[in-house]
Amino acid sequence: MFSQYFGHYLLNRGLITREQLADALEFQKTVHVKFGVIAVDEGFMTTAQVEEVHEKQRQMDKRFGEIAVELGYLTEAQVEALISHQKQSHLYLAQALVDREYMTIDEFGAALNDYKKENSLSDEQFEAIRNGNIDTLVEQLLVSDEEKAAKYGKYLSLFAKNMIRFIDDQVYLEVSESNNVVPGNWLIKQDIIGGAPLFTGLSTNDETLLYVASIYAEEELTEIDALAKDAVSEFLNLHNGIYLVNMSNWGTELNMNPQQIVENATVAGELFQVNVITSKGTFQLVLSDNPTSIEIGSAAGTQAV
Repeated sequence: MFSQYFGHYLLNRGLITREQLADALEFQKTVHVKFGVIAVDEGFMTTAQVEEVHEKQRQMDKRFGEIAVELGYLTEAQVEALISHQKQSHLYLAQALVDREYMTIDEFGAALNDYKKENSLSDEQFEAIRNGNIDTLVEQLLVSDEEKAAKYGKYLSLFAKNMIRFIDDQVYLEVSESNNVVPGNWLIKQDIIGGAPLFTGLSTNDETLLYVASIYAEEELTEIDALAKDAVSEFLNLHNGIYLVNMSNWGTELNMNPQQIVENATVAGELFQVNVITSKGTFQLVLSDNPTSIEIGSAAGTQAV
């Protein structure tokens, strides 16, 4: 995930173009292999064992390696060996940029140092982010707003992890500076209720909904039908369910209402919005710790899932 953030840093500084970034990230996808695939390739696990670990990840917020060790499929030493395959993903980006002559290796190294300085990162923080620590990356994303970090940091960190685990390992999150939800064709929403209530929603157009739905349903979907809507709704429900488990482990018991889908939705109220940029399109994650302030309008009405 760091490659996406650093790649956008290079883009925003005018060091590379949008086309060059897209090309470099596409190259990285060809060399970045998922943990379970490496485990099977190394002969450490079977495909069935990998699938069992993936299923467990639908129920709890744990890394692949943690669950595999708990199930007795991997040793700690094997996990460390597999992690070493993934730790240097930023070097894949560097290799792509250098191979295509978009940057020199010296320019890339200088930009890395500038990124560290501009974000006031300690050596430990920088190393954690480079090595894929999502919690540290999200902390940095919200570092300028302590109030929002306190309200939404845990939820956002888990959302980033679940996007990577279940949908798109090339995802990039960007806090929206707008006070208004970008109108989308669809709003998939779910209220979390209890001692720490939360309005949660995904605002998306047709194209991105179909992309997320196809990945989650594990089949190519080409129209916005009941299956496509159900798939995206179930992803939000799965994510929120894991969030409830985490909150329970931290001493706060919560519940959640059924998901709802609103077509051509307008959303107003006390909102926190994050642009979720995937390989195939962008949608908005919309949150509010004051669900009673949220007003939703739609020309098409509300459809409960």
